[in-house]
Amino acid sequence: MTIMSKQQSPADAGRAGQREEPPDTDDRPLGTAAEADRDERHRLTATQGLAALSLDAMASVAYGPEAIVLVLAAAGAHGLGFTLPVTLAIAALLAVLVASYRQVIAAFPDGGGSYAVAKRHLGRRTSLVTAASLVLDYVLNVAVSVTAGVAALTSAFPALYGDRVWLCLGVLVLVTAVNLRGIVESARAFIVPTAVFVGSILVIIVVGLFRDAPVSTSASHGHTSVLASNATAVGALLLLKAFASGCSALTGVEAVANAVPSFRAPGARRAQRTEVTLGALLGVMLIGLSVLIGRFHLQPVEGVTVLAQLADASLGHNWAFYVVQFATVLLLALAANTSFGGLPVLMGLLARDNYLPHVFGLKADRQVHRHGVLALATVSAALLVFSGGDTNTLVPLFAIGVFVGFTICQVGMVRHWREERSAGWRGKAALNGFGAVLTGVSAVVVTATKFQDGAWLIVLALPLLVAAFEAVHRAYGRIGRSMGLGRVPEPPRRCHSVVVVPVSNLSRLTSEALTAAVSLGDEVMAVTVVQPDAEGRITAELLRRDWELWQPGVDLVELPAPTRSLGRPIVDYVRQLSDRQPGIRVTVLIPEAEPAHVWQRLLQNQRGAVVAHAVRRDTDAVICRLRFRLTEDS
Repeated sequence: MTIMSKQQSPADAGRAGQREEPPDTDDRPLGTAAEADRDERHRLTATQGLAALSLDAMASVAYGPEAIVLVLAAAGAHGLGFTLPVTLAIAALLAVLVASYRQVIAAFPDGGGSYAVAKRHLGRRTSLVTAASLVLDYVLNVAVSVTAGVAALTSAFPALYGDRVWLCLGVLVLVTAVNLRGIVESARAFIVPTAVFVGSILVIIVVGLFRDAPVSTSASHGHTSVLASNATAVGALLLLKAFASGCSALTGVEAVANAVPSFRAPGARRAQRTEVTLGALLGVMLIGLSVLIGRFHLQPVEGVTVLAQLADASLGHNWAFYVVQFATVLLLALAANTSFGGLPVLMGLLARDNYLPHVFGLKADRQVHRHGVLALATVSAALLVFSGGDTNTLVPLFAIGVFVGFTICQVGMVRHWREERSAGWRGKAALNGFGAVLTGVSAVVVTATKFQDGAWLIVLALPLLVAAFEAVHRAYGRIGRSMGLGRVPEPPRRCHSVVVVPVSNLSRLTSEALTAAVSLGDEVMAVTVVQPDAEGRITAELLRRDWELWQPGVDLVELPAPTRSLGRPIVDYVRQLSDRQPGIRVTVLIPEAEPAHVWQRLLQNQRGAVVAHAVRRDTDAVICRLRFRLTEDS
């Protein structure tokens, strides 16, 4: 007898019979060559990865500079002069993050990003904090992206402002539907909008650099300025708050590292190219727009976004302005796709490690973590309704979680290089150490400056989410111990088997059920529940008479139901069988007709579901539900 040298993971408690390899991180094609080719077609190229996983970061240029301007506006026109220095500081942090996550992709090609790094080098509890922060950030990204997209739409068409919640929910349904078809399908659908948006921003920057600054813009005409009337001193606290608000533009940088298994082979190399391209484009757009804000002396106004004013000042209030607005609306709304590409993969990894229900680790035919996609959509819809479709309600909650993940990831990578000590490890460790300091300070600044604006919710939600992960893990541990995972079980033995078949009349369904029952068990008992009213007794008498005429070779047992309960009499009978014959195996075979059309299922009485629920809840009997398919000519 072979003894297991290592305890089997409790992850198999709910998926007996499945393969042992983790379904979420194995990048190797399995099965036939045709199946491998099909799986590879459902993975991303570098260009598709940019469209599927980078929309959040690139679209953040629509609200990142505005977040900086809104804070600096408290210091009047003098404060707006610091827009470019604050943006340059954010761009420097972006460069460090891109370089760091490029190293993370190479070191952890199985995906997981910050979670994988923390799990290997910083321990289980720290990895759960990282996972919780990323989960919160991904969910908030969906809500912020959708609301920002709708805000851009209402800036161009103010009449739609009152319907912004319904518009947000409609966009969310669209993005969810596209992602349920697969990440490659979503990438293909979003390549053109991404190219149009990036091209529009670059055109705004180039044209704006060579155009004279207008006195005012048509888009802002008639709108109230939010600029402070009298200039004040620009202190360090105000600059830190502006920096913290602008850091919302850095969310999404980690998404590529989380979803490396979604790329075609060689996955790590393609993911690295995507990460670098993302960083370059984002840096150019952020700095370019900030230069234009200072050049055009723009002031934030109510009801019109800063990007809309920039487009108006640079291109004029013509068809080009509306093209930019439409592209911004589309990409901001679709930027939620970054979360749909990254979070389901992360949830799959957590499910593999027993911190989330295993259903989140399952994949559909198109490499889709369908349950993760639907869970993300549900929580995001609740956030949209809660916020009333207002971006400013959600932005204070944004970016805190991702900076916690950034910091932990950087610290973990420092330990990674110290342990590996490969060529040039000192320089790599220094880069990650410098990044850890920057992102750690940023995390503290973002949390402190936004705490009273709603960031306290994230501070509270993080430990609660970690506690939920731990609770799921303990539950799987108990399941594993109860099932004896990791220990050699007793050899199988044959037990006397009794099959109980609930019947209410004679039909082809009854015959099929008894045929299946005599094939399964040593002994078969048909039972019918007798109701206490006159109609019930007549039905029982008719069934008894027909049964005697039919003579199927199976006894019919009548079970009285004094309380008109359907499941309780069968449960009591099953218990009596188990008490009379200890050690027997009782199977309750429940015959059910399956109509030819789905809508006809509404006509069924659900007696089988009632019996199955009662037996499952109160006995240890095996439940077998026999489906008898009906056809049009049955």
